[in-house]
Amino acid sequence: MTAVIEYNKSLQAYNTFGIDARAEVFVEVHTETELREALRLDIRPRYILGGGSNLLLRKGLKGLVIKNSIGGRRLEREFPHSVYIASGAGENWHQLVGWCIEQGYGGIENLSLIPGTVGAAPIQNIGAYGVELREVFHRLEALHLDTGQKRIFRAKDCQFGYRDSIFKRALKGQYCITKVVLKLSKPHRHRLRLSYGAIRQTLDAQQVHPPTIQTISQAVIAIRSSKLPDLAQLGNSGSFFKNPELSATHFYRLKAQFPHIVSYPLDNGGFKVPAGWLIEQCGWKGKRIGNTGAHARQALVLVNYGGATGEEIWTLAQQIIASVKQRFGVELYPEVNVW
Repeated sequence: MTAVIEYNKSLQAYNTFGIDARAEVFVEVHTETELREALRLDIRPRYILGGGSNLLLRKGLKGLVIKNSIGGRRLEREFPHSVYIASGAGENWHQLVGWCIEQGYGGIENLSLIPGTVGAAPIQNIGAYGVELREVFHRLEALHLDTGQKRIFRAKDCQFGYRDSIFKRALKGQYCITKVVLKLSKPHRHRLRLSYGAIRQTLDAQQVHPPTIQTISQAVIAIRSSKLPDLAQLGNSGSFFKNPELSATHFYRLKAQFPHIVSYPLDNGGFKVPAGWLIEQCGWKGKRIGNTGAHARQALVLVNYGGATGEEIWTLAQQIIASVKQRFGVELYPEVNVW
């Protein structure tokens, strides 16, 4: 086997929470050939690890952990108004965004500074500032973990939802994504998205006129950096919980009781309520318990102040879920994967 097999491997450097859990068997793959070799190892269960930025390790992992580092990015096809960009699943997402912007390709500038790998993006259907991955997704290639058979998934096959896809439900743990292809826009055909969050205000404050994909990306980076702790300084996985989507009936009942509730209307007539606002109203913002807590600038972000175990962070998450449920009657669900 060309890839190196390691035993009792610490995963502390491979998850952004900085949890010192261990993998019984660990192998890092850089090509599809190496991935196929790893899949031929008769070791179960199998875990596919990307950037580790959307992951909470509650304990050590028995079985085989495959670190997906399959790289490469290229222009696959080009048309007068659009381009198709192919990327290895192990590529860093933010670096891919920056590369596309340098080429003048639009569509993912609002998704700047989202941590993690390209392969994780469709699993999570990542989204930020009014844009979701599914809007630019064309196809992906993946290998079945048991058979090694390659399968191509189109958008409809992925069953994208809010921070959700078929890979988190019916096909959870069954495939390893190797390549993702995105359909992006040429500058003269691209519609800039400025209305969500503080993008427009940030551009106005910077006196940026007219906006471009470059300046929108810079604004998003500035906003995210002001709200979220630096992964290199404080262990976290970004937004720990999904923003709950409520029916109109449920929302207006809450609004009658809490007139200042923050919300965003949905196409189906319901409302999305920021989980961070709900958590903050319950008094968790900036609160520390042992080695973990909710961040002082963004209550949606749970942090490891140093030495926290995955179980300690998970216990905090359960306490937050219970308090939000008790006060608002709203159930919070983790956005992170919990192993």
